[in-house]
Order: sequence, then structure tokens, then C-alpha cells
Amino acid sequence: MGASLRRLLTFPCEGETLVGTLDKAAGATGLLIMSGGNEVRCGAHRGMALLAARLAASGVPAFRFDRRGVGDSSGANGDYLSSAPDIAAAVATFRAEVPHVKRVVGFGNCDAATALALFGQAAGVDRLLLANPWVVERAADDLPPAAAIRARYAERLRDPSQWWRLLRGGVDVRKLVKGLRAVARVEIEHALARRFAEAVSGRDATIVLAERDATATAYRDAAQAVGLNLPTITIDTASHSFARQGDAAALEAAIRAALTR
Repeated sequence: MGASLRRLLTFPCEGETLVGTLDKAAGATGLLIMSGGNEVRCGAHRGMALLAARLAASGVPAFRFDRRGVGDSSGANGDYLSSAPDIAAAVATFRAEVPHVKRVVGFGNCDAATALALFGQAAGVDRLLLANPWVVERAADDLPPAAAIRARYAERLRDPSQWWRLLRGGVDVRKLVKGLRAVARVEIEHALARRFAEAVSGRDATIVLAERDATATAYRDAAQAVGLNLPTITIDTASHSFARQGDAAALEAAIRAALTR
């Protein structure tokens, strides 16, 4: 049912053409899906396309889109912090194509979650479901966030075999020193985390975290630092994109709960 109702749409955004996919259904609450990073609208391992089909088959309209410069959409890729017009255009198109939708729930993973948090309200998104939000500034050395490195080292220090590896010379000392320097970085400002917290203050928002994902670990650390305490659902996985066995069902359950609230 869901696949037979899927339509490919194009719509304008600041002189460029965005491409979206609509899985139409009769429900009054619709799901807007925004992929993270440079990931196209179908999502990792087609996960978002399959999710949209299942939701539509049970009566939930779902709209996915590629922001400018990503996938089939034209224009320059300005990353998630420049995506406010893209989100606004997608929401307007979603509502125009499915006029019986009275409430739009925005779902995104990683920096798409952050973009929806920052720009969703102005675009007309009513509720937010934010998976593994990216809330730390990207380091110049391209290492993972310091909180994620700390968690990884803590795990290794509890493993006796890692101590034997170090003593026997099985550890790359240069890499170890680089990681320790990253851990020593003091993330005082948390500028993006504070901006994120301000944006979701008073909003109807829920966080979904992959328990052992580095970005999720960094989110927990930053949220604690800035005093952010949103309702949170934790899924037992290390997969950032919820791609391991059982992840899709757990994520879908979290999304359906948000849709019915």
C-alpha cells in the first residue's frame, strides 16, 4: 500500500530545485524526515525509505527530502547550518500536497536533528524527534568529540588485555598521545549545545540516542554541561544510523510513540 502511493516531487528553494519523496496516507499527523550529513533522503541502508513505506501503510503520511547540494537537489551544499530555507520549503510542500495534515512531526538524525531543532519551529514543525543530535563544534583535527574519546578510553582501561597490548608495544603511541590531547581539551563554551538548548526550550521535543554511539555520548556530555534535560529514549545499539538487527523496529516504535502523543 505505502509503496504504491509514493510520489517523487520537486519544489523551489531560493532559486534551486529540491527533490522530495511523499508517501501519502490519510492520517492528520505527518512525519517530515531529514537525513543527516550528506546522506540522501533514502537514509542509511534505505532505512528511511523503508520506514516511510511502513508508516504510510498504517495511515501516516511521510515526506523525505534532499537539501540543497545533496542527492538529487540542485545548488551548493552549505551544510546543516544553512538549511533553514530547505526545511521551510519542505514543510510548506508537505502541507500543500497533503492538506489534511494538521500536525507535522520532524525527525532527523545527527546534524539533521540539530537543524530541525534550530529551524523547525519557524518552518512550521509542530513536534520534534531528534536522534543523536550533533551539539559539539567540529574539531580541526577531525577527531571524535572529547566526550566520546573519554568514554572509549574508560572502556579500554577496564579491559586487562588492553594493558597487555600497551606493555607489549601493540598500541600506536602517537595515536594514543593524539587522543589524550583531545581528551584534555576543555570544552568550556559549548556554544552549539547552548544554542540547541535555547532552540528546544519549551518545545515538544524528544531525544532518541543510540546507547554506544560516539555522537550520542557527546550529546549526553554536552546536555549535562548546559543543563538540558529533554525526554530521552535510548536504543541498545552502537550504530549511529540504527542499522543493526532490531534497531529499525526500536526506532520505529519511538517514532510511532511521537506521532500518537
